Amino acid sequence: MTPIFRKRIVEDMKRKKSYKRNKKGRRVQKGVNDDPFGIIETMTQAGRPLFLREILHLAHISPHDRNRAKKLIKHYVNQGKLVLIKGNRYGLAKMMRLVTGTLSVHPDGFGFVKPLPDQPEKEDIFIPPRRLKTALHGDKVVVRIEGARGRRLEGSILRVLERGVKKVVGTFHRRKAVSVVVPEDERLAFEIIIPRGQQKRAKNGQVVVTEIDFFPEGSRNPEGKITEVLGDPEDISVQTKIVINKYELRHKFPSAVRKHAAKIPSRVVQADFRGRKDIRNLPLVTIDGEDAKDFDDAVFVKKTRSGYVLTVAIADVGHYVEKASPIDKEAKERGTSVYFPGSVVPMLPEKLSNNLCSLVPQKDRLAVVARICFDLQANVTRRTFFKAVIKSHKRFTYTQVRRILVDKDKRLIAENNEMVGHLECMAELALLLHEKRRLRGSIDFDLPEPYFVLGMRGELEEIVRRERNLAHQIIEEFMIAANEAVAHNLNHRGIPTLYRVHEEPDRERLEDFVKFARGVGLDIEIPEELTPRWCQEVLERVSDTPYEYVINHLLLRSMKQAVYSPENIGHFGLASPTYLHFTSPIRRYPDLVVHRILKGNLRKKRKRPVYDMEELQQLGSESSARERNAMEAEREVLDRLKVRFMADKVGQVFEGVISAVTSFGFFVELKDMFVEGAVRLVDLVDDYYEADLTSQRLVGRRSGRVYQLGQQVKVMVRDVNIARRHINFEIVE
Repeated sequence: MTPIFRKRIVEDMKRKKSYKRNKKGRRVQKGVNDDPFGIIETMTQAGRPLFLREILHLAHISPHDRNRAKKLIKHYVNQGKLVLIKGNRYGLAKMMRLVTGTLSVHPDGFGFVKPLPDQPEKEDIFIPPRRLKTALHGDKVVVRIEGARGRRLEGSILRVLERGVKKVVGTFHRRKAVSVVVPEDERLAFEIIIPRGQQKRAKNGQVVVTEIDFFPEGSRNPEGKITEVLGDPEDISVQTKIVINKYELRHKFPSAVRKHAAKIPSRVVQADFRGRKDIRNLPLVTIDGEDAKDFDDAVFVKKTRSGYVLTVAIADVGHYVEKASPIDKEAKERGTSVYFPGSVVPMLPEKLSNNLCSLVPQKDRLAVVARICFDLQANVTRRTFFKAVIKSHKRFTYTQVRRILVDKDKRLIAENNEMVGHLECMAELALLLHEKRRLRGSIDFDLPEPYFVLGMRGELEEIVRRERNLAHQIIEEFMIAANEAVAHNLNHRGIPTLYRVHEEPDRERLEDFVKFARGVGLDIEIPEELTPRWCQEVLERVSDTPYEYVINHLLLRSMKQAVYSPENIGHFGLASPTYLHFTSPIRRYPDLVVHRILKGNLRKKRKRPVYDMEELQQLGSESSARERNAMEAEREVLDRLKVRFMADKVGQVFEGVISAVTSFGFFVELKDMFVEGAVRLVDLVDDYYEADLTSQRLVGRRSGRVYQLGQQVKVMVRDVNIARRHINFEIVE
């Protein structure tokens, strides 16, 4: 036996010892479960880029395993772990200062690569326009780090691993030589060529959905086909459709979901009553907005000698939507209903959301009930939960309740005489609950919200301040009480569930907030132990002052976003130690999850949880991401409508407040219209202004004139760019 042959046998024996069997019985290398052939380890030890044949030889890949190994190498290239370089050699990305990530392109031409979670580099990498090459917004790319400019890493795109854009919403243009679609997203700096026969009868200027067939090499435009014609961009419903497609919102129910929904009875049947408490005689009522179509909560308050009994009945969506059913899988993918002016993308099929699971008046409905007993000071004395059959006795709107309780409308009081006493009890308990929340430090941001008034044909007629009155407060307090009651019950019993958690603000952001607050005369300091009460006290100090709006706005911006998690860390904003979402299973998937957990543990704690911690962790992460996506989609539709609303108001003068200061100027939000536009430095021609971003203000060099965050100003609409959704203002002396 030759020394070389002996050495190879020894190496083979070592390699055999380094393998173990995974749960599926497959051979995997110990400690490197995702590298069964030791390819990454082999290349690391080699210390240089290798040809494919060298990798197979040095890793001792048998002829039987070579095809699998080649596929794995290709997979590593797609992941960005390996890079195919010139000369057909493979190199380790981590050894070549290469990073794999997702490219985000700015409309001005430059970009940033956000590294994937498994990459050694965590900070975003700046890509100058000349180094983008053929990469496009949304692409998965390999970027080479070229150096650093200040604190920021800078790089160049080496390779596009995967195209991020497959479907594009844009405007169809029929030209003499060729027809094209110009992407609606200004970050997509190309036109899509549409061959004849692929135009789906689209008319010039219409908005369409295009599917890209292929990206040619070099910088040429891609080719594609039109898959859907959305219509005239001036139509509000078309603007909504644009956003639905842009954010990839699931707006059509698959056939499996429709078939499954069709099998569900159209009404509550007697067999559904089994195991439920019949409380149909209890005068529960729903209180919602005028334009509400689904009613998932009904409430009733009874006053006793010792206190109050609050009954909150929530539609039992889980009775109809079984875990892992087609409807459940689709609801999980959607995560939430998405609301736009005049329309909604529902989480559940209409048969459930607008019928069986909607607590419409005088109809038998299945519900999960939280009954909470309070003493006369609104302290909780008892919590009980049960499945029930209910009947809503009346549907009230917020406006009707306000007119009965606040305005003392004689006609409405006479029409609802039997309910007035119940409404008064509700108001009494709600005010006590609100005061208790205030005393514990729950933060109430007093920020007005816009309401979009649509005409008979769906056109935007007006933007007004959304009313918030005592009726809103009643429902808000009762829903918080029910959510806390369920959270307390499950947490106290050690039952895994999905909490709604809210971390305390980042101290660096708070320090920036405090610097500004001091600049406007508010003498405050961040306490060593930050509490919600401190935040609430700051808001109370600026109440009814010129800086109320801006302080509320800035403090809110310093807060972190609430998320879903199985780890209970409390809810900072509500000053609540234990909180979750239980009250809206029609429109939020986490609420449906909580319903299943509560119902599964009504009589006694189950030996095996309804959801284990790993499932809940994934559900929390997915639900939080889908909630953020839905919020961004809703915000963009509103921004689109605002720009169109202002298009015919060029030259008109409005009063507003400076809402943000930047290096290129400042933004002004118009009073009572909630429309924001920019005043650019180049349009401030009376002086040369310098930006002091720490103090959030611009200061004139010659005049000393100051434009500061929160300052009230008068502006004229200079121009409106609908395509880029920009509104420019000009200061009026």
